[in-house]
Amino acid sequence: MTKNTSFLKGKHILAVDDEWDVIETIQEILDPAKVDIAQDYETASEMILQTRYDLAILDIMGVRGIKLLEECVRRDIPAVMLTANSLNPESLMESIKKGAISYLSKEHLSDLDTLINDLLGARNEGKPTWKLLFEKLGSHFNLRFGKNWKENDKVFWDDFEKNWEISKGIQERLLHDQNIVDKGI
Repeated sequence: MTKNTSFLKGKHILAVDDEWDVIETIQEILDPAKVDIAQDYETASEMILQTRYDLAILDIMGVRGIKLLEECVRRDIPAVMLTANSLNPESLMESIKKGAISYLSKEHLSDLDTLINDLLGARNEGKPTWKLLFEKLGSHFNLRFGKNWKENDKVFWDDFEKNWEISKGIQERLLHDQNIVDKGI
């Protein structure tokens, strides 16, 4: 990937957040792309059904972001989760399991253009977007969650980090894990 390459240029992106200032910031930062906006679940869900987006950026809280993620995955729209209040290991794992291509903190909103451009570039080149995320922001997760935050779900993380996606084996185990089934994940 060259420095001057902009994978944002010409992309059609859906940004969903219930906070207007966040929506405005996303629109400004991702200026090379066409950015459609929604501030609630219903509007976003309808837009996902009607439009073929190159990417969706979804808040988790306030707009039923995980439900929107499921809808994006069904429509083959890559989705990035963007959160402040739901920044925790459980939410990160759920985003991975549900098919998000990345998980960003709103603390990194000022770098969103660079992060999204890098993610789109990696995806375009067939490289794992999650590996890129952990190379760039792994220290942020360690700072926020604690040094040994992966230990509680060591089997999941060990399997996931082998190729930075959920393997068929772990998918099968998750389908039969009563803790996950009980949560409706």
